[in-house]
Amino acid sequence: MKKKTIILWMAALCMLPIWADKKFEVSSPDGSLKVEVNVGKNVTYAIQKNGQNLLTNSPISMENEGITSFGVNSKLKKGKITTHKDNISAICYKKNTVDDHYNMLTLQFKEDFNILFRVYNEGMAYRFQSTGKQDFKVKNEQAIFRFTKDWQALVPYVKRIGTFEQQYFNSFENSNIRSSLSKMDAKRLAFLPLLVEADGGVKIAITESDVDNYPGMYLVNNEGGTTLSGHYAPYPKAEEQGGHNRLQSLVTARENYLAPAKAGTDFPWRIISISTDDKQLLDNDMVYRLAQPCQLQNTAWIKPGKVAWDWWNNWGIYNVAFKAGVNTETYKAYIDFAGQKGIEYVILDEGWAVNKQADLFQIVPEINLEEIISYAKSKNVGIILWAGFYAFNRDMEHVCKHFSEMGVKGFKIDFMDRDDAKMTHFHAAAAEMCAKYHLLVDFHGTYKPTGLNRTWPNVLNFEGVAGQEQNKWSTMEQYNQVQYDTEIPFTRMLAGQMDYTQGAMLNGTQKSYRSSNSEPMSQGTRCHQLGEYVVFFSPLNMLCDSPTHYEKETECTEFIASIPVVWDETIPLNSKVGEYVTVARRKGTSWYVGGITNWTERELTLDLSPLGIKDAKADAFVDGPNAKKFAQDYLRKEVSVKDGKVTLHLAPGGGFAMKIR
Repeated sequence: MKKKTIILWMAALCMLPIWADKKFEVSSPDGSLKVEVNVGKNVTYAIQKNGQNLLTNSPISMENEGITSFGVNSKLKKGKITTHKDNISAICYKKNTVDDHYNMLTLQFKEDFNILFRVYNEGMAYRFQSTGKQDFKVKNEQAIFRFTKDWQALVPYVKRIGTFEQQYFNSFENSNIRSSLSKMDAKRLAFLPLLVEADGGVKIAITESDVDNYPGMYLVNNEGGTTLSGHYAPYPKAEEQGGHNRLQSLVTARENYLAPAKAGTDFPWRIISISTDDKQLLDNDMVYRLAQPCQLQNTAWIKPGKVAWDWWNNWGIYNVAFKAGVNTETYKAYIDFAGQKGIEYVILDEGWAVNKQADLFQIVPEINLEEIISYAKSKNVGIILWAGFYAFNRDMEHVCKHFSEMGVKGFKIDFMDRDDAKMTHFHAAAAEMCAKYHLLVDFHGTYKPTGLNRTWPNVLNFEGVAGQEQNKWSTMEQYNQVQYDTEIPFTRMLAGQMDYTQGAMLNGTQKSYRSSNSEPMSQGTRCHQLGEYVVFFSPLNMLCDSPTHYEKETECTEFIASIPVVWDETIPLNSKVGEYVTVARRKGTSWYVGGITNWTERELTLDLSPLGIKDAKADAFVDGPNAKKFAQDYLRKEVSVKDGKVTLHLAPGGGFAMKIR
C-alpha cells in the first residue's frame, strides 16, 4: 500500500511543469510605467502606463542554429534590477545633453544568454545578449506586440505590392495609412516607426536601435486580431548588380537564417515609446541613448550645415549666359549663391559620374571636378558628392581616400533600398570608412535611423521618409504632403533626423498645386516651408529650390540660411498628431520657434514660458492674409510675447517661423 502511494505521488510530481513561472516587475524612474516580465516555459512581457494596460502576455524569443535557442524552455539563473542615472554629451543632435535615467532588469540564463529590459519615463526597450563563446546563426526572432484593445494606428506600409520577398526591396518611403490594428493587411509589411493611438490620448510608438549585421524589423498582423509580429528579411545568399542605373545590389537568393552572429553579440534594442501628450514624442531620445557610444576621439572636423541642392529644382538656374545643367558653369553658380548666403555646402547629385557604369572614377566631360572643388574652397563652400550604392561599395576605401584627398567633404550615398543584415552592416562599415577619411555621410534611399548617428556622428542625415521630392511626380491624391508633414514629426522623426529636403519658393494650395519635374512646387504655404526648418530636425539640411528663385526671395532665403541645423535644447509646444506641430529650439542665446498645420486653418496660442520667456519681441514670418488663395503670400513682422504667450494665425496648409530676440 505504501509502495503504491509513493508511485502515485511520484507520477503526480512528474505531471507538474518543470519551469515554475517567475515574475519580475520593473518601473520607470517616475513610477508611471510598469513592465511585468514572466519567465516560464516562455518569456513574456506586459506594459502598463498610469494603471492602463497597453500590451499583455507578449512572448519574445530567438531561434538559433549552432547553439541553444533563447527564451524557449530556458532555465533562469538569476534576475537583477539596477538603476542607472547619467548624461550623454550629444554630437550634432537636437540637444547637447541627453539624460540617461532608467531602471533595468537583467535576466541571466543558464544557456549563455541574457535578456535586458530597460524602462525609462518615456518608454521601454529590451534586447537579447549572447554570453557564450561559440559563434552561431540566428534563424528567427520572435518579437510580439500584443495590444490590449483594437486601437487605431498610423501604418507606414511598404509601398511595393507583392510577396514579402518582393517587399524587402523598398525605399522606406510611403504615406501613413490610418487603420485599426485588426484591419491591418496581413499581406503587407509595415516598416518602423509605427504609432498606435491608445485610450486617453496615450500613444505607443514601436522602433529599434543599435542594428548592425542584423536585419531591420518590419511589423505584420498575421493573426487578424490586435497582435503585431516582428518580421525580418533573411540573409542574402546571392546578389547581382542591377536596379536604378545599375547602381543597386539585387538579392537573387536568400539563406534560411537571418544573420550570422559572433559569440557575445548584443542584438538590437526593441523600443516601445509611450507618451501621454502628443508633444512628448517630439523630444523622445530613446533611439539615440540606446545606440552604441561615439567611436571617434576627435569630432571637431565634423561640420553640420545647409546644402544648396541641384536635383530637386532640376538644375534650374535661369537668366544666365550659359545653359544650366550638369556642368562646371552651373556648379560655380551654385557655389556663388552658397558663398553669398553663408550656406556651407553644395551637392553634386546624380549625373556627375558617367551613367550606368557604377564607377565614381568615370566623370562626365562636362564636369571639371578639381576646378569645382578649388572654386568652392575659395568661396568657403564644401563639396558633397552623390554616389550610388554599388559604385560606392565596390571599392569603398579607394573612393573615400581619393575624393578626400581631392578636397571633397562628404558623400550622399543612395539606392540601398534594403535593410537585411548585409545591408545594415554596409551602413556601419561606410560610416566608419568615411570617418577614417574625414568625410560626412548622408544616407539616402535607405531605412530609418537606428542610432548610427550617435556611434559615427559624421553620419549627419538619413532619408527613409517620403520627403518633398515626391512633389516632382505626385498628384495631391497620390501624396498629401501637408497631412504627412503633420504626422512624421511624431513617427519617422522619433527615430532621428530626416533628409526631407524642404525650402520650396513655389508653393501651392489644395487647388493650385501641381506636380512638375522642371518647376516643382510644395504643397502648402511659404511659411509652412519656413516652419519646417525648425520643426524638422536635419543636421545636413537642403535648400531644395533654384538659386534663381532664392535670389528673388531674399528675405526668406536669408532667414532660412540663418537658422541653425543642430541645437542646444529642444522644447516641444502645442502639438497634435496629424493636425499641427509647434517646436522651440535653442542655439546659444537665441530661440527659434516653428510650426506647421494640416489643411485646417487655425489660431494657435503658444505658451513660451517653458523657454524662460515672459515678455519679448520676435522676428516672425507668418502666413499672409491671402495665403489661403495664394500660398506664397507671407508677412514678415515683429510679434510681441506677453506674459509668455503669443497667438498666431495659420492658413490652410500653413505655418510660421520666428526668432526671439
